[in-house]
Amino acid sequence: MILEKIEKLLEEVKGLSASTPEEIEALRLKYLSKKGAISSLMADFRNVPAEQKKEVGMRVNELKQTALERINALREMCEQKDAHDDDIDLTRTPYPVKLGTRHPLTIVKNEIIDIFTRMGFTLADGPEVEDDLHVFTKMNFAADHPARDMQDTFFVEANPDDVTKNILLRSHTSSVQARVMESGQPPIRIICPGRVYRNEAITARAHCFFHQIEGLYIDKNVSFTDLKQVLLTFARELFGADTKIRLRPSYFPFTEPSAEMDISCHICGGKGCGFCKQTGWVEILGCGMVDPNVLELCGIDSKVYSGYAFGLGVERITNLKYQVSDLRLFSENDTRFLEEFESAN
Repeated sequence: MILEKIEKLLEEVKGLSASTPEEIEALRLKYLSKKGAISSLMADFRNVPAEQKKEVGMRVNELKQTALERINALREMCEQKDAHDDDIDLTRTPYPVKLGTRHPLTIVKNEIIDIFTRMGFTLADGPEVEDDLHVFTKMNFAADHPARDMQDTFFVEANPDDVTKNILLRSHTSSVQARVMESGQPPIRIICPGRVYRNEAITARAHCFFHQIEGLYIDKNVSFTDLKQVLLTFARELFGADTKIRLRPSYFPFTEPSAEMDISCHICGGKGCGFCKQTGWVEILGCGMVDPNVLELCGIDSKVYSGYAFGLGVERITNLKYQVSDLRLFSENDTRFLEEFESAN
């Protein structure tokens, strides 16, 4: 009886077991191949009475589906077992592997980025190997500006016929601002975090590479008041709600007017201590209104739009938060130093 054969095969396939891919393949050939047990039932199907064909056909399909599901399940279990076996590293130390921590610069950088993104700024990025056009020329640096000299800039390729085509390691992330401005129209509200390079002697207070975060906001009717409020909010978010700021006149080629911003010393509360040199204030960034020449050089109508920009050093802020006496510690990968920041992650 064909129904009895189907029931017998159904019980068999439900109890199938295998532990290797070869065994699973053998089961597939035995039951599901063209010459397999299930296909051989079709030879008997022609002899089934007409009134039973529907029932028999349904049972055969059920048998085939059950066999297919069981074999696929065995294959999946085998693959999972193999994947787990591959995870075993016999050369690994028997002692627990200690988890690493985020670098202090990364901790502070992420905190700064989080503050500004909550105020509506978006991230922008650009190449570290740049051309003079975006690093200096479009930032309103004069052709004879000292920053272009070898004493301050790492030049990769010099072009005596056209200085705008000089290739160099960017000395500030303002080049990212230039690329964003020339590729689109306001409103623009960005921050540009990244590594920069300057040809300086490496000491406890300076390095030939460091990290900056610059900000740029351009739109209609942007004022210095807008800049002051953003920087005050930033300072209080980063250093505490009681933090005060002051802005001192300064000079930068790409902003006019320009200012440097100090915060009240968070160590002494503004009373004066060794850290703030008894002044009660600590400088943290430079800022100002974007010079109209910069807007025009980047293809933005300075009669319609205005904007502000600011820039800060991540090492400087990290030093203020954690009082690191030697900037070289940030790049020496001394695990004893890095382990001190485990609780800050």
